[in-house]
Amino acid sequence: MRIERRRFLAGALSISAGVALQRIIAHADLYTNSGNFSHLIASKGEGGYGTLRPTPANNTGETLLALPEGFQYNVFGKTGEKMADGNKTPRAHDGMAAFTVKLKNGQTELRVVRNHEINNGIGQEGATIGDAKKSYDPTAGGGTSTLVIDPKTRELKRDFISLSGSLHNCAGGPTPWGTWVTCEETVLGPNKIKDSNGRERGGFAQNHGYCFEVSAASDELKEIQPLKAMGRFVHEAIAVDPRTGIVYETEDRGAAGFYRFVPKKKGKLAEGGRLQILAVKDKPKFDTRTGQKQRQSYEVVWVDIADPDPAAANTDEMAVYKQGLERGAATFARLEGCWYGQGSIFFTATSGGDIRKGQVWKYTPSTKNKDAGLLTLFFESPDAAVLEAPDNLCISPRGGLAICEDGPGENFIRGLTPDGRIFDMVKNIVPNFDSGREMAGATFSPDGQTLFFNVQNPGLTFAVWGPWEQGAL
Repeated sequence: MRIERRRFLAGALSISAGVALQRIIAHADLYTNSGNFSHLIASKGEGGYGTLRPTPANNTGETLLALPEGFQYNVFGKTGEKMADGNKTPRAHDGMAAFTVKLKNGQTELRVVRNHEINNGIGQEGATIGDAKKSYDPTAGGGTSTLVIDPKTRELKRDFISLSGSLHNCAGGPTPWGTWVTCEETVLGPNKIKDSNGRERGGFAQNHGYCFEVSAASDELKEIQPLKAMGRFVHEAIAVDPRTGIVYETEDRGAAGFYRFVPKKKGKLAEGGRLQILAVKDKPKFDTRTGQKQRQSYEVVWVDIADPDPAAANTDEMAVYKQGLERGAATFARLEGCWYGQGSIFFTATSGGDIRKGQVWKYTPSTKNKDAGLLTLFFESPDAAVLEAPDNLCISPRGGLAICEDGPGENFIRGLTPDGRIFDMVKNIVPNFDSGREMAGATFSPDGQTLFFNVQNPGLTFAVWGPWEQGAL
């Protein structure tokens, strides 16, 4: 039956795969042959991996991705499939991180904690995923699930809901102590308000706009409280500097801040700390969104946020940012993905840059003064064919960046070399979901051999592996 299913799928998808291949070749020609920015492209042997071609999944035979020659993948964790805990897999897969978890018997497991960016708009009983009795807010539909993966076969062993009752869980980030911090990209709460389209929103049982910490080692859903000292704003992602334990946070708004949380005790986020926002030294209210030069650097200072959980956030999602702006904070364009690597924090500005196609920023903390550092524009897209709407990102053990796109058209995972050159790594060619469907949650397994990521809609999780040593990822 499995062989027949694969033959059926192969026949059904052959036409769409052929069309996808022609699009990929045309796309490659568009920017590789351009004299304006061909110097920004890393071809095969220079950090890239070569031409992408439609490739069937090893475990199902479905042709869902285009990959370089020699790479393989499995697909699992599909929206609506029954999970090991009896729940259906929630929709809207987003940010993720992979962990090696040590079990009580001394063995280890490969686990992935995955966000679900569900915002049901109006608080409703029964909206929560998982057990409502263990939910932070039983009227809110977001949360996380945990997937246990066989490290040899890269197939799903079991999965379960690990956080329930949060809202609009977009991204987050792993910690050095084995947890996933998931972030709410909304400040909706009990108040009912109208959005820019006149639609009513709110009416939830609890305030939202917080971070939550989920243990990768947990084997079941546990009730978790929000980390209110980390701020109530439109969160996107976090990254932890393992040297200091400081947590860096991004905000996804057209005028956004880049924050850091200095905990009272390293590794103990629930015990509180101090929230701060980045400002450029001697340039109060500096606007990074346009007019920047690639590799330009600025000295940084950090400004205290007096009230990280203001009552004003009930009706003003910019209440925290405005506190920082009054004290000279810098402004960014829709900050999204955030990841630590090589002594720096890399983060994306989805709509940043002179043509609004995206920027990648790099913040390097001083090793001598924890309150100082250097902000550098690492990469700015010169054209949508090169990079459009960068979102989640991660850093591979080999030093390259894997960047997920969330643009209106075709979406890729792009690779960015340590010297700032870009290349295509993965293309979404899921039939009927290959345009305007975001890639999300890129994360490497701890051994660096498997890249996990999602296509948010229709809700699919992938594991990709191959000759990584041939390029920057």
